[in-house]
Amino acid sequence: MKKIILIAVILTSCHFITQANNIKVSNASLTGQNTASNFTFVNFDLSWENSWRVAVGPTNYDAAWIFIKHRVNNGPWTHSRINYVDGTNDGHTVPGGVSINTMNDFTGCMIYRSTNGSGDVNWQNIQMRWNYGANGVQDDDVVDIQVFALEMVYVPQGSFYVGGTSGDEANKFYLHPNTNNSYNITSEVAIDVGATNGYLNYLSPNGGDGLGPIPAAYPKGFDAFYCMKYEMSEDQWVCFFNSLSETQKANRDVTGIDGKNTDAVVNGNTVAWSGGSSNATTTAPDRSIAYLTMGDMLAYMDWAGLRPLSELEYEKACRGPVFPKAGEFAWGNDNIYSTGLYNFSNQGTPSEIVTNMGISTGNASYLTTTAGNGTVRCGIFGASATNKNREETGGSYYGIMELSGSNYERLVTVGNPRGRLFTGVHGNGIIGSTGNSTAGGWPLFTTGEGGSYRGGGWINGSPFLRVSDRNDGATNISGGSSRIGVRCGRTAP
Repeated sequence: MKKIILIAVILTSCHFITQANNIKVSNASLTGQNTASNFTFVNFDLSWENSWRVAVGPTNYDAAWIFIKHRVNNGPWTHSRINYVDGTNDGHTVPGGVSINTMNDFTGCMIYRSTNGSGDVNWQNIQMRWNYGANGVQDDDVVDIQVFALEMVYVPQGSFYVGGTSGDEANKFYLHPNTNNSYNITSEVAIDVGATNGYLNYLSPNGGDGLGPIPAAYPKGFDAFYCMKYEMSEDQWVCFFNSLSETQKANRDVTGIDGKNTDAVVNGNTVAWSGGSSNATTTAPDRSIAYLTMGDMLAYMDWAGLRPLSELEYEKACRGPVFPKAGEFAWGNDNIYSTGLYNFSNQGTPSEIVTNMGISTGNASYLTTTAGNGTVRCGIFGASATNKNREETGGSYYGIMELSGSNYERLVTVGNPRGRLFTGVHGNGIIGSTGNSTAGGWPLFTTGEGGSYRGGGWINGSPFLRVSDRNDGATNISGGSSRIGVRCGRTAP
């Protein structure tokens, strides 16, 4: 009987490792090949720290987005087609107390707690069914695999508010005609925009063209979605980059002219690449990555089977169903540490922490606290805080980190026609031969049109970090920037 010959399972460092949550995939292998139906199981162990599922307060959970790449006979890396039948009986196996949610586009699975609880998880012998025949893999091919895990947070379906308040946030959303009134999003139906009583409105031109409606298909945040718990790290980027062809790498090079234009460390970015078939490296794998272009960001999302978040989803991810407060940051009030620069211990390492964190106040990486240092490691405030509450950790209502400060969130705007074309299409795991995303209706990777930049960055003043601030609500930025990061999302099934 023919069988897949597994030469090497790549136990990659391409997973998000921080002191805060430390997600790991280990012991990956192939087992249970079925040559009649052309499938096999990818077996692995999965663990991370500080996991949760709660039924009160935020009523949500964290999860791991798992997807698999393979290559045949040392050829190019390809996205593995994961089995899907009806979402509940897909041939996968998980331990007790664990749920697995397979996506109907065959790109991957969400794995999370099935019951309420909190603390570390260590789940062994998870099996995901890979339909290798659908990938064109033959029964006796020699294959390598990589299993990727990204930490996500589930944001449940429900109404919420955007903008308004008595604050002076730039170009904020409001319920016309009063700029101090918040707008309530109660469904995914189209939203009328403009200077008509009862419509959603905002100031333009920086906030956008002031036109509408926002189509029903545009993701408004009412329906449930998943959001990355942290901004993308240098490790996550390098692992993506190193799976590409030479041509794709040349167009996705963060060290090139459209990025930081050097292999040296600049504003905290440590990624280096010598060109050709060589692999990129990072000496600060857990640090939030900047300098990615719009094309870089969209290519990663397409490759990972994820999608951009909309700017309405951003506000939902920050404040949840709580009524907006004037000048609030992602942690739910307008208190922010402003005493001076943070001091760091173990800077650049996975155990990097801040040693002089603000107590009983909000903490974030911004002009007053980290200017001159550049980006910091993902999850640093959660690991450094004395009191593990929203203020001190900088966490959002749902436990999503660094939505205020660190790096700007690159989102999809409602403020121009290109942005309003967005329908929440997911990447299919495959990018073009030149390294560009092929997903439809996303912002333009050439010009950045359709993008929105929210939440401020490490070199911005505190007003830019406020949840309702839309100073760059519809700004076109195509190239890389030292203060713009990446955070992926996915619509919940």
